Amino acid sequence: MSKESIIILSCVLCAAVVTLAYVFILFRRVSRIKIRNPRVEEISKYIHEGAIAFLKREYMIIIPFVICFAILLTVLGFIPAFENAEGVGWKSAICFVIGACFSGIAGWVGMYTATKTNARTAMKADEEGMSQALNTAFSGGAILGLTVAGLGLLGLTGLFFGAYAIFNNIEEAARVISGYGLGCSMIALFARVGGGIYTKAADVGADLVGKIESGIPEDDPRNPATIADNVGDNVGDIAGMGSDLTESYVGSIISVLTIAATMLTTSNGYLKNFLFPLMIAGVGVLASMLAVIFIRLKQWKNPHKALNIATYVATGIVIIATLFIGLFYMGSVKYFFAVLAGLLAGILVGFIAEIYTSSDYKEVKRIAYESQTGHATNIIAGMGSGMKSTGLTIIALVVAIAIAYFVCGSYGIALAAVGMLSTCGITVSVDGYGPISDNAGGIAQMAQLDSHVREITDKLDSVGNTTAAIGKGFCIGSATLTSLALIVGYFNASGIDFIDISNPVFIVGLLIGAMLPYLFSSLVIASVGRAANKMIEEVRGQFEADPGILKGESNPNYAKCVDISTKASLKEMILPGLIAVLAPILAGLILGASGLGGILIGGLLSAIMLAVFMANSGGAWDNAKKYIEEDHFGGKGSDTHHAAITGDTVGDPLKDTAGPAMDILIKLMSIISLIIAPLLINYQSLWDLIVKWINK
Repeated sequence: MSKESIIILSCVLCAAVVTLAYVFILFRRVSRIKIRNPRVEEISKYIHEGAIAFLKREYMIIIPFVICFAILLTVLGFIPAFENAEGVGWKSAICFVIGACFSGIAGWVGMYTATKTNARTAMKADEEGMSQALNTAFSGGAILGLTVAGLGLLGLTGLFFGAYAIFNNIEEAARVISGYGLGCSMIALFARVGGGIYTKAADVGADLVGKIESGIPEDDPRNPATIADNVGDNVGDIAGMGSDLTESYVGSIISVLTIAATMLTTSNGYLKNFLFPLMIAGVGVLASMLAVIFIRLKQWKNPHKALNIATYVATGIVIIATLFIGLFYMGSVKYFFAVLAGLLAGILVGFIAEIYTSSDYKEVKRIAYESQTGHATNIIAGMGSGMKSTGLTIIALVVAIAIAYFVCGSYGIALAAVGMLSTCGITVSVDGYGPISDNAGGIAQMAQLDSHVREITDKLDSVGNTTAAIGKGFCIGSATLTSLALIVGYFNASGIDFIDISNPVFIVGLLIGAMLPYLFSSLVIASVGRAANKMIEEVRGQFEADPGILKGESNPNYAKCVDISTKASLKEMILPGLIAVLAPILAGLILGASGLGGILIGGLLSAIMLAVFMANSGGAWDNAKKYIEEDHFGGKGSDTHHAAITGDTVGDPLKDTAGPAMDILIKLMSIISLIIAPLLINYQSLWDLIVKWINK
C-alpha cells in the first residue's frame, strides 16, 4: 500500500470520526434542555418506551435472519464458481454482519434521539418561540443525519482500508466490502417495511375513527391510537429512514468501487479511481457537519429558509472541494462534472418534489380546491398530480445520467450517485427534523399546552412534510443512479457484453421485473390495510365500551393500540422481505443471466415511476389537508376537510411505506444479482434446459 493511499484513507476515516464526535456534542446539548411540564414528560416517556420496545422486537426477528445469511455467504465462498464473486466468502460475511450492525445502530441512534428531542421541541416552542423550537428539532434531525453519514463512511472506509492493507490487493478489498453493502440493505429493507407498516396502521386508525367518526382533533389524548401514531413517526420515519439512507449512502460508494475494479488504466490512475469517491464522501460528511453548525449559530424565524440554506451550504462546499480534488488529484475536470451532475440532480429532484407537495405552490392548492366537491375528486386530483410529477423528475435524472456517462462512462454514472449522496448527512438531517416536529405537535396537543405552541409545531410540521417529500425524491434519485451502476457491474460480472432485446428470455425477465415492484407494493399496502383494520376495531371498541373516554372522564388503553401495531408490522414485513431477497436468486436459476438482467432493468424502470408517484401524491394529499386546516375552503371539521383526510389516509401507506421501500427493493435485487453473477456465466438454467428439450 502506497504512502499516498494510507494518508488519503486515514483522512477520510478522520472525517467520519470528527462527524461522529460532533454528533455526541449535539446529543449532549439537546439532552441538557429541561422538560418542566410533568404531563409533557409523561407522554414523551410513553412514546419513547413504545418505540424502544418495537425496535427490540423487530431486531430480535432480524438478527437470526442476518446470522443465517452470513453463514450462507461463508458456505458459498467454498464453491469454486463463486471464487471471484463480489461479496461472497467468510471475509465478506464478516463485512455483512458489520454492515447490518451499523445500519441498525444508525436507526437506533436516530430513533432514541428523536424520542428525546420531541418533548424538548414542544417545551422550546412553549417557552421561547419558533426559532428555538426549530433549532431543537433540527438538532435532533442532525444527530440522525450525521450518524447515518458518519457511521456509514466509517464502516465502509475502515473495512476497505483494512482489507486493502491485509491482502495488498485493491480489487479484493472492493469485492469484500460488497458484503458490507448487502448487510446495510438487509436491515434497511426490514426496518423500512416494518416501520412503515407500523406507523401507517396507527396513523390511519387514529385519523379515521378519531377525526372523521368522532370529530376530535388530531393527537387528542382521548384517542386510544394517538400514542401508537406518535411512536410510529419514530420507528418508521426515523429508525426506518436511518437504516434506509445508510444503505443508500454505502451502496452508492460500493457501486463506484465495483466499476473501478473493471477499469483498465495505468497503475497510478487505477488506484485513484478507488480513492476519489472516498475523498468526495469524506468532504461530504464534513460539509454536512459545517452546514449544521452554520444553521445553529443563527436564530431563524422561517424554518423553510433555514433548511434550504443548510442544504445549499453543504452542496456549495462539496462543489468547490470536488473541483479542487478533480483538477489537482485526478488531473481532469471531467470527474468534477460527473459529481456535479449528481449533486445538481439531487437538488433539482428535491425542488420538483417541493413544487408538487408544498402548499406554497398550485398543485397542493388545486387538490384542496377539488376537495370541495368530495372524497372522489380529492383522490383523482392527488393521483393526477403524483403521476404528472414523474415527468420532470425523470427528465432531471436522465440529464444527470447522460452528462455523467458522456464525461466518464459507466464510472461517471456511479460518481453521480456518490455526488448526489455526498451531502446525505444534511439531507437526512432536514428529513429527520419533520417527524420530530410532528411528534412535538402531538405532545403539545395531548399535554394541552397553550394553542400558540400547536401553531408553532404545525408550521414546523408543514415544512417537515415538504422536506420529507424532498428526502424521498432524493432517495429515489440516488437509488436510480446506484442501481444503474450495480446493474452495469452485474452485466460485467456475468459476462453479458450486450443486451439482445429480441431474446425471449430477456423479454420474459423484463416483464417479470416490471411486475415485481407492483406486487411488492400491493403486499405492503395490503399489510397496512389489515393492520389498520385491527386498529380501527380496537379504537371503536374502546369508545363503545367506555363512553367516558370521549368525555375526558377516563383514560384510553394506549398500550393495547401500540401492541396491535407492533405485532401486525412484525408479522407483515416478512413476506415482502423474502420476495425482495429470493426473487433475483430464483430468477437467475430459472431464467439464467439474460433473464435476470431483464428483471433488473424492468424492476428499475417500474420502481422509479411508482416511487416518484407514491411519494409525491402522498405528500400532496397530506399538505392539502393541512392547507384546508389553515382555514381555507371551510377549515377544520368541514366536508372539504373530511374529503382531504380521506386523501391523506390513502396517501399515507403510499408515501411512508410502499414508496420508500421501492429504492431499497431495486438496490437489494441489484446487489444480490451482482453476488450470484459468476455462477450464471456457464450455468444451464431451467429455461435453457426446456429449450433444448423442445428442440430435440
